[in-house]
Amino acid sequence: MPDIDLDRLRRWPDVEAPNLFAVDASDRLILDEASDTVASAPPGSVVVINDHYGALAIGAAAHLGATAVRVFQDALVGEAALSANARGVTTEVRNLPLGRELLLGATVVLLQVPRSLAELDEIAGEIVRWADPGVVVFAGGRIKHLSLTMNAVLTKHFGRLDVSLARQKSRVLIVREPLAATSESSVLQFPVREYHDELGLWVCAHGAVFAGAKLDLGTRLLVSVLDGVRADAVTAIDLGSGTGILAATLARSRPTLAVIATDQSAAAVASSLATMQANGLSDRVTVVRDDGLRSQPDASADLIVLNPPFHVGATVHTGLADRLFRDAARVLRPGGELWTVYNSHLAYRPTLESVIGSTREVVRNTKFTVTSSRRRVPAALPTSASDPDSRGER
Repeated sequence: MPDIDLDRLRRWPDVEAPNLFAVDASDRLILDEASDTVASAPPGSVVVINDHYGALAIGAAAHLGATAVRVFQDALVGEAALSANARGVTTEVRNLPLGRELLLGATVVLLQVPRSLAELDEIAGEIVRWADPGVVVFAGGRIKHLSLTMNAVLTKHFGRLDVSLARQKSRVLIVREPLAATSESSVLQFPVREYHDELGLWVCAHGAVFAGAKLDLGTRLLVSVLDGVRADAVTAIDLGSGTGILAATLARSRPTLAVIATDQSAAAVASSLATMQANGLSDRVTVVRDDGLRSQPDASADLIVLNPPFHVGATVHTGLADRLFRDAARVLRPGGELWTVYNSHLAYRPTLESVIGSTREVVRNTKFTVTSSRRRVPAALPTSASDPDSRGER
């Protein structure tokens, strides 16, 4: 394979830091292992899934000669990064949702293996459903994130699995010979759904969503105190909605509240939509895919609820939470509230005090803390003799 200058790629507009990278050794190994297969693939038959910031799609198109490369990235910032990185390099890539249009007739799939088994299961099932019967999948990742259980997920869908030699702590799983499902019951159907008596709600989840259709401990703690949010709120936002539990709970408990559920994950948006439909709340909750709160107007919300991630990819990093706090500060009306749940050891309270305003602890258990932060009201600008308006001048 020709030498590829992947080091020029950036993560922007995602969080950037010295210990966060746009490309890793597994990207390079996937491209090396797949190079001959990609080069000989029919036009328009190469698909890339879970490309973090564009290394696989750009490598396949610009350096291996693939045309009309179809790409699925769950994260909206990943799509934006691919677009920025491809500018001036290749026009042979386009983003599509996971499903028929992405995979129909695909003969080669380059895949960054997700850490979630459910996500891998959903992706593998979609490949088998739509791709060419002769499809070959090159699924790579860092060895520390791969497991034998992932092999089992893949061999549920494919008849042959080969494993590459390790290089720079990375490995590629090569699967082919897709298996037709013997019955509908033999294949997990997404989104999965589960009824939670304590919530009085159906929760629906696609494979990539954190905690699946379960109620994670942090969200459970925040739900337990939602009755305490400001009673006069007219508009509320579930920021990073996941499966939409918080949005659905607010909408169910406060019929006059206008609720928005927003997430940058395509799987989360699809899951939130399914949760609202399952609970008859589709007309009460607006679900949007957004990078944080980029599409929301300034000073437009009375209440924001947030269970922020503390990982950026596989790296523990607070940069994403900090961005979400700043977004909340912009979108909250003066006096509006941000209710946040987080792992107590992260000690977000000083940051919340600085970015949002006065912050109090609502509840705390052995692992999680819930805080309520009130958006500070800007101080009125003083008038003086030097202020033209104070003298009636124009």
